[in-house]
Amino acid sequence: MTFRFVCDRIVKGKAYPALTTHIAEPYTQQWTQFIDHSPCTVPPELINYCDEHSVPYELYTIDAYPEDSYYIVPLGWFDHGIDYIGLLPVKVFDAVKAGQLRILFYYHEGDNPVRIKDRLDSLCAAWGLTYTAYRFVSGNTRANLLENFVYFCDHELLYYNRNKTDEKILKTSGSLLRVFTALSRTHKWWRATALADLYQRGLLNNSYWSYNTNITINDRIEDCPIEIDTLNIRDNLADFIAGGPYRADTLTAAAHNDHSVTVAEHYTNSYCNIVFETLFDADGSGGTFLTEKTFKPIKHGQPFVVAGPPGTLQTLRSLGYRTFDSVIDNRYDRITDNTLRWIALREVIAQIKNGDLARFRRLCATDVEHNRALFLSSKADRLNMLLRKLNND
Repeated sequence: MTFRFVCDRIVKGKAYPALTTHIAEPYTQQWTQFIDHSPCTVPPELINYCDEHSVPYELYTIDAYPEDSYYIVPLGWFDHGIDYIGLLPVKVFDAVKAGQLRILFYYHEGDNPVRIKDRLDSLCAAWGLTYTAYRFVSGNTRANLLENFVYFCDHELLYYNRNKTDEKILKTSGSLLRVFTALSRTHKWWRATALADLYQRGLLNNSYWSYNTNITINDRIEDCPIEIDTLNIRDNLADFIAGGPYRADTLTAAAHNDHSVTVAEHYTNSYCNIVFETLFDADGSGGTFLTEKTFKPIKHGQPFVVAGPPGTLQTLRSLGYRTFDSVIDNRYDRITDNTLRWIALREVIAQIKNGDLARFRRLCATDVEHNRALFLSSKADRLNMLLRKLNND
């Protein structure tokens, strides 16, 4: 069983992104800019992962391909206003309608897959296609409960591929200079609320922490999943935002967004990482979403807790990672109420800070080593499992 990918054309050995009107050549700056152009399809990272982990695949153009092939449509963003079926080349549409080819949407983000399925199924119906005409790979675990949808933890492989720095391992003895590393690059009101809560309680003292208060995305305070007034910090939150941005290093914004850049002391000189994931409620889906933010302390040898959707730690366990369950009270991961989950996590953070940090570090060491070894291992099994799920009708 082998991946059989179909694309519009192959340029310098690379599959050209599907549906796009953007013009670029591989190995140029323009090749990284497809996401900035509608319909925001991008070069297929899935093929890069197969190359990196020696998983065989076949790549064809729409002019000729065998049975059981997938026309791959990698999405930078899923736009509910775009008619993805209507954008298909005529040759591809006809083959899909005849059952000779299937569409493979590959999406590494955590948007609610239920809404995406509703949109794609309605598009298929409007164009006279059956809903089995496509498969959809999603970064949201809720996808596993939907027909024709598959969950895949893309960001684990993405960070594996893009961070090739020397492996950083925490000191196994002696005192470290900082308690926590808690980094937040992009402003979101739930992150601001959580960081402000920790800050006003003194839980970030003697830690590497950052918060970018420059508001660059459309995130409304009214939609914050953590109830600000329940925490009684609305005034503190306003002061927190006004006092920012807060920095833990001197890197540029571009460097902060570059997965190949690692600030060693953030991982080698603090006892625990407080991961502020991309989402706290996974777009109301009931699923969870893991990104490189969680895999950074895993790769670089550091214990962690995660501010993210419920089930985040359970998803990590399902991938084979350990979550320090004998050392940290991880019951917060099972709390579905967003505000109560944050309060429970805040108490865990306080317990770590006020406890014996050297002992905490020693007790976490075995899980830290296991996690790092697993992360650095081949991901061929992950990719082969994805193929089996896609082909399981």
